[in-house]
Amino acid sequence: MIHHFIVGVARSTEDEDSAWHSYLLCDTKHGVLQTHVLVVTSMARTEPGIEIIDTANVPEVVVQRLPLYVRVLGQFAANGTEVISSEQLGMHLQMTPAQIRKDLSYFGRFGKQGRGYDVQNLADRLRSILGLDKQWNAALLGVGRLGRAVVAYPGFEPEGFRIVAAFDADERLVGHEVGNMRVQAMSELEATVKERNITIGIVTVPAPYAQEVINLLVRAGIKSILNYAPIAPVVPPDVRVQGVDPVIALQSMTFYLKQH
Repeated sequence: MIHHFIVGVARSTEDEDSAWHSYLLCDTKHGVLQTHVLVVTSMARTEPGIEIIDTANVPEVVVQRLPLYVRVLGQFAANGTEVISSEQLGMHLQMTPAQIRKDLSYFGRFGKQGRGYDVQNLADRLRSILGLDKQWNAALLGVGRLGRAVVAYPGFEPEGFRIVAAFDADERLVGHEVGNMRVQAMSELEATVKERNITIGIVTVPAPYAQEVINLLVRAGIKSILNYAPIAPVVPPDVRVQGVDPVIALQSMTFYLKQH
């Protein structure tokens, strides 16, 4: 068995648009330490290259803040702003400039000291890091009032998310149209996931049925689930579940309200 690990990093002294990293990649084989040098283009380069991000070392809270950065940068770009400082970003996000710089440092070099960040370039790079530069197909499970509202929401597709299939366990709903899609039976889930390259499941069923539906998604090979049901589902370690619960959000707000 071969184990790989990085033991050193050297960065070029060129400007950040043509910077490269040289990683000393070591592996142990038959008790012998072998060293290889892998030249890797940095994330700042515009031409194709290999990008290495140790996602295991990126705190989840940092990943959750990246979409906020993208949103604010988009607002600045729409207003014609070309360069922005960490102080300006911090003011809009109610964060310290130091925290913003630390968050971005997990993913490479951004901006230049004393000059700030190129708004469009930073937005594009963060979108690439988040995978928002491609299209993601999603399946909706549960076409009740909440499910229909989710399908009708116009904000998904412009950001690269397409709901391409809808399912329900109620036989009275199967075959009906919702959002230009035919409602399918739950038994068709696994085959449809493969056929339509679905990678995200959106759960909008009542809480008592949510775990069972999430189990179906997991068995179908889905690794990312957006869950609107007010439960804490049990899933394998390699499956990510993001909960959307407005009641939880309101309950956290009352902590601050009671101070007044």
